[in-house]
Amino acid sequence: MIEKQHKIKNEERAVLVGVIQKEQTEEQVHEYLDELAFLAETAGAHAVKRFTQKLQHPDSKTFVGKGKLEEIKNYVASRNIDLIIFDDELTGSQIINIEKELKVKTIDRSDLILDIFARRARTAQAKVQVELAQYQYLLPRLKGMWKHLERQGGGIGTRGPGETEIETDRRIVKDKISLLRKKLSEIDKQSFTQRKDRGEFIRVSLVGYTNVGKSTLMNLLSKSEVFAENKLFATLDTTTRKVVFENTPFLLSDTVGFIRKLPHHLVESFKSTLDEVREADILLHVVDISHPQHEEQIGTVNKTLQDINAFNKPILTVFNKIDLYEEKNFDAWLEADVKVEILRELREKWEHITEGNCVFVSALEKTNIEALRSFILYKVRHLYKIRYPYKTVHF
Repeated sequence: MIEKQHKIKNEERAVLVGVIQKEQTEEQVHEYLDELAFLAETAGAHAVKRFTQKLQHPDSKTFVGKGKLEEIKNYVASRNIDLIIFDDELTGSQIINIEKELKVKTIDRSDLILDIFARRARTAQAKVQVELAQYQYLLPRLKGMWKHLERQGGGIGTRGPGETEIETDRRIVKDKISLLRKKLSEIDKQSFTQRKDRGEFIRVSLVGYTNVGKSTLMNLLSKSEVFAENKLFATLDTTTRKVVFENTPFLLSDTVGFIRKLPHHLVESFKSTLDEVREADILLHVVDISHPQHEEQIGTVNKTLQDINAFNKPILTVFNKIDLYEEKNFDAWLEADVKVEILRELREKWEHITEGNCVFVSALEKTNIEALRSFILYKVRHLYKIRYPYKTVHF
């Protein structure tokens, strides 16, 4: 693994930077920075200040304009700041220019997410996937970012004729990418064999934005212990359990959460893990209904499902955290009948959008979980009858 110059340490003090572009509102960008702050916290950094700027297009050299960069510089110079985090992806030259001006380590959103994935990876497959994504992210940013890479060996025979240092570095990274792809291919073959050995069970997969409560629901539905935490990307590796509802067996899987601006290389590297989603018969799309941007999160998940060719299958939308929705939206003086009416309109809206394929629950409070079980059972039995019409299945 490359020792990255941008590795985040515990308790680093960070400044967040976001650009409000023409298709965005100021409110949206502030909510994006809320998410970036949560990402920073998950990685072990504390966001102490935020800077935003309205721009038609980001500056090609420093992403933000000269005046805003000067404002950030003055703030950083008077505070003990360890890290600048941009909410958008930066080029290698932009990072160099910003660090030269601010004299502070600078990373972008993609680098931050990759760092979190590296910390969360537990299995051999996840570790290889993350390392591959890191090298793919690094390759186009090599120029000027690294004075050298640590080499195995040295001296005569380690360079090609006339090969410059940056060309050598690129070759080292490309060789490493090729090696990791081969290793991942071998792991994928083993995973495919394991999936084939699961027999003729209907497969149900939990999908959704990160930190919406998928793992907590997995624990409730499968009565097993899957790691669940109020941090982004608590789960990287797919967990699959055999579940039986009223003598009807099926396989239930929990997968990595999706997120806005998920680095392209990370999606590419994790496509093998996401095979569990592609090969599922039913998707349970878990949504945090209490989140102010839950509709945008739904769009992000749907777009990712389309990208991995997994959107064209039965989807049951599970609106989780209804208890938190009520807590956030209902004050103590709101009359009971008004609350009932608001909740009724909310349900009717989404029942119309999902064509009746939705249920509202609270995994934490175990609210309406039986209704969710019944919904899943109905969908699973229906698929069994379609798939095996001439087979006697005892329900």
